[in-house]
Parts: sequence; structure tokens; C-alpha cells
Amino acid sequence: MSEPQWLSEEEQKAWRKFAAVFTLLPASLDAQLQHDAQLTHFAYFALAMLSEAPDRALRMSELAARSSSSPSRLSHTISRLENRGYVQRARAAEDGRGQVAQMTDEGMNAISEFAPGHVDAVRRFVFDALTPEQVQQLNEISSAILAKIDPDGTLVPPPPGGE
Repeated sequence: MSEPQWLSEEEQKAWRKFAAVFTLLPASLDAQLQHDAQLTHFAYFALAMLSEAPDRALRMSELAARSSSSPSRLSHTISRLENRGYVQRARAAEDGRGQVAQMTDEGMNAISEFAPGHVDAVRRFVFDALTPEQVQQLNEISSAILAKIDPDGTLVPPPPGGE
């Protein structure tokens, strides 16, 4: 077994700050959504994926992939969203085997209501701290990292309107 390639001092500083961001940012976004919408960030993200899909519907397997979730976690979340009237499930029409989650009109109204507060939180926690050049760098850095951890681009859907 070969000796690990240890992080340099600069890499160590950057890694620790980056690790803190991906620990603290989700908690901050969760807190905002819990307060404003009684939703977790994960539930909000699932609703957002549905709101952008054709007919506001996705197969559960596709939604799990897009939200980087296990089928079990997604199923529990969709059940809670169904109880709130935001989503309904049905058998997939194409093959009758899988299930499709479809956002209801009530769900679309809810995400439309909650989106401004969420976008405000994202702006406040992330983009207000960055210059336009840093936003471009963040995009490039994120793309480079995603190319390593999701080389096929199957887990992270492009934003509405493409890349």
C-alpha cells in the first residue's frame, strides 16, 4: 500500500472551510424552510424538481436520482408531501410497474409561496458574500467537482433552461 498524498497546508485550509460550508449551509437552509414552510430542504428540493418536470411529474426512481436520495428516504418524504396535499402518486402509465409522483395544484401554489423566502435565504447565505467573479468561479469549481463525483451528469439535473 502506497503512502497517501497528504493535503498541503493550503489544501487543508480550503478543505476545512469547504467542509464547514457543506455542513452549515444545509442546516441554515433547513432552518429557513422549517420556519417559513414547515418543510425540510430535501422536501422543498423534491417539490422543486417536480415543479420543473413536464406535467410536474417524475417516476419515483428518477426523482430519487435527481435528489441524490435513496428510494426509501424519498418515499417517506413523498408520503409526508401527499399528506399535505402537495403530491399524489400513481402507477406509471408506460409500464404499470413503477410509481410516478405528480405535484398537485396545491403543491404548485405552496412552492410558489415558499420559493421567494428560500431564494432570499440562498442569496443571503451564498451570493451576497460573493463578487460576480467569485460566482463564476463557484460555478466552475462546482462543475469540476461534479465531473468527478457525477461524471455522467445523471444525478444533478441542469437548471431550467439548460446549463
